[in-house]
Amino acid sequence: MVSILIDDEPDELVRTLQDRFPNAQLVGADKEYEQLVARVVAWSNRRESMSTCLWMSAEPYSAKVWQALRKIPAGRTASYADVARRIGAPKAVRAVAGACAANHIAVAIPCHRVIRTDGGRVRLSLGFERRHALLERESATA
Repeated sequence: MVSILIDDEPDELVRTLQDRFPNAQLVGADKEYEQLVARVVAWSNRRESMSTCLWMSAEPYSAKVWQALRKIPAGRTASYADVARRIGAPKAVRAVAGACAANHIAVAIPCHRVIRTDGGRVRLSLGFERRHALLERESATA
């Protein structure tokens, strides 16, 4: 299982990982890990294409939502209702939100590009400020 988490507090990241993966053995950085982190940073800085092949471990519905999210252009947003329509389930707005909440690979699956129809704030694990910064950075480099 792969998880990409972003937090300003390293101790909080460790706690979150331990909570999400209670049976996993957390291992420090090695060369392969450092290469993976470099790719994630490149994705978040838009220096590398987001079309990189990903193996996504997800329920079929979440995988369908995530594929739709990856088609939202960098720096652009879509509402949960837009995404629900794009996957052929226009009344499944809450299910789309649930699939976004189940995303363990932030940035690679760009849930930060999904907004509420009314423009209100959405609680993301990334945090509102980080989400805003990601969208601004994507807009500037798109």
